Amino acid sequence: MLTVTPPESKPQDASTEVPGVPVEGGPLPLGANVAVATPGAAVADPDDLVSTEKTPTLVDRVQAFRAKYEKQEMALFFFAGFLYDVLTLSPVDDALTEVQNFVYLAILAGLLVLEQRYPEGVEPPKLLVKVWRFREDALHFLMGSLLSAFTLFLFKSSSGFTPLLFMAGMFGLLVANELPRFRQLGPVIRVAVFSLCVTLYFASLLPVLFGRVGWWIFTLSVVLGCGSVYGLLRVLKRWRPDEKVLLRTVAVPGFGAQALLLGCYFLGVIPPVPLAVQYSGIYHAVEKVPPNVYGTSGVYRLTSEEQPWWKVWTAFHHGDQEFTVRNGEQPVYFFRIFAPKGFESYYVVVRWFHDHPEKGWTALGKGYRAPVSSNGSEGGFRYYAKPGIPLKPGDWRVVVETEGGHEINRLNFTVVDGTGTEKPAAKVDVSVLKTIKPLPLEAWEKDHPPKAAAPAVTAPAP
Repeated sequence: MLTVTPPESKPQDASTEVPGVPVEGGPLPLGANVAVATPGAAVADPDDLVSTEKTPTLVDRVQAFRAKYEKQEMALFFFAGFLYDVLTLSPVDDALTEVQNFVYLAILAGLLVLEQRYPEGVEPPKLLVKVWRFREDALHFLMGSLLSAFTLFLFKSSSGFTPLLFMAGMFGLLVANELPRFRQLGPVIRVAVFSLCVTLYFASLLPVLFGRVGWWIFTLSVVLGCGSVYGLLRVLKRWRPDEKVLLRTVAVPGFGAQALLLGCYFLGVIPPVPLAVQYSGIYHAVEKVPPNVYGTSGVYRLTSEEQPWWKVWTAFHHGDQEFTVRNGEQPVYFFRIFAPKGFESYYVVVRWFHDHPEKGWTALGKGYRAPVSSNGSEGGFRYYAKPGIPLKPGDWRVVVETEGGHEINRLNFTVVDGTGTEKPAAKVDVSVLKTIKPLPLEAWEKDHPPKAAAPAVTAPAP
């Protein structure tokens, strides 16, 4: 009988052979577990396992944060400049304001020139190395501050949403400037904004210097703006001899902005800075109080009607913007208009418009030509006007314009037929010198008790 003996089995760990490695010096002891290096593998130096990467400094972290949120930072500095001017901006005829805006324009022009002199990849002078990385923030702050200043001047000299649309358009230009497609074109947007700012600066400065407004004042501002663009071209040509590039990046946007501003002015889009209506309202009666009543001159009583408590929207009205007609009454439009010191006497035109159901807004006559002499008083020059006839029920609008047709102020109101209704209690406010908004009669008489019982003199209708 044939007997087969099975081979002796060994645990895997007890193997005495390593594949591919010759055994020298005899077999290894049983139970030995030896790690074998793979052929060709490098042995790491323990010192190389220690990280030698430089720990980021605070400046490095700030730069990384700015790079990550570049667009948000641009908007922040733009609106920071806008908010700064909202909080600190003085009247348009303030010398310090004009000097500040001139300095901002000079710095902005210098930064634009330096950006072209030292484009990306070119090392700036040692004097500018430490601050060169902040040039973008400085550019956006300066443009935001300048645009906000001029937009606020426009806002004070006009009504409606035109200045807000202008501001939105300017911010859209700044956003477009950060897009790769526009960046490839060079400083197109920035030159356009700079060109706009220069002309708007002179458009607010020259009326103060000459004491008048008119088409020739604005045209002169455009000429000076074109001169600044031409000067920028002459300076940049020394470092950028390529005339085609300068034509595309400087001449076209710079002179194009001037043409746009001039067209907007003659279309009546740009208001007549620095003229501004500071307050306007619709009233049932306007009375000029004799000086002997309160011991001071320049006091007007403005009479309107008390409104029921549930008409909460009338709290934002100036007088009777919901005008109830009884017995042929006419609304009285009261306004005060500002112009800088030294301004020559000028005329404004007060016009009334009715929203006709079929014809739309229709003018009532040719309007009334009113002389204005402001002399830069803080409270402005006060005036009033009547339409001349009782107004039919419906929506109405009264507009103040320059003789050239540029709108300064508009006030919408509604005429309601009050025939057969009881007249509510009267509400009386007082308009005084150097205080823009009217004061309640009770508050005024508390500090200025009447010295005489003389009746108020009703101002003659113009």
